[in-house]
Amino acid sequence: GSVRQFTDERVDDATVYAMLDDARFAPSGGNRQGWRVVVVKSAAKRRAIGDLMKPVWDEYVAIGSTGVTPFTAAPPANYALTTVTPGHTPNDLLDNIVDVPVVLVVAADLGCIAMMDKDLERPAITGGGSIYPFCWNVLLSARSRGLGGVMTTFLSRAEPLAASVLGLPPTYALASTIFLGHPVHQPTKLKRAAVETFATIDSFDGSPFAG
Repeated sequence: GSVRQFTDERVDDATVYAMLDDARFAPSGGNRQGWRVVVVKSAAKRRAIGDLMKPVWDEYVAIGSTGVTPFTAAPPANYALTTVTPGHTPNDLLDNIVDVPVVLVVAADLGCIAMMDKDLERPAITGGGSIYPFCWNVLLSARSRGLGGVMTTFLSRAEPLAASVLGLPPTYALASTIFLGHPVHQPTKLKRAAVETFATIDSFDGSPFAG
């Protein structure tokens, strides 16, 4: 489960290195390993990317309050954001980003990622298959060490501005920001939909797969 609140216990560089060393064995298309990680230590840079993510978070909350999935590529035909919550909605991570033990920004090298669906008339998603397993491995490695974390994608919405803060080359795209640390609470009881609700036999309208 995702962890968004951390104690003030620091995570040393050797541990961060070890987690990245674990994560690098993630699968990727053609084994091209198109990930790049910025370990953000500078307080000024943390504030800068936090300030870029806060308006995105506020917009996310405002859209979600209407009952619509925020930033979906397939919004309802009659969707319109008519009410926006004024001001900033508190967010422990973004409001206290300077104090988060570990902040990682993961970028994808667009020149070595095959996007099989790039020519379809919808947003491409297949390229993520070469990056997000790496991100997930970071979180798994953290959990194996008694740490916790969460992956967010808010910074991608502000990529042009974030690029100047982080020195992002034009051939790279922001994939995620990962926050890690010693959890205030390590979640153990998670609620997820049953397999039968999302797995069917032979077609999307087939019988539920019950094992």
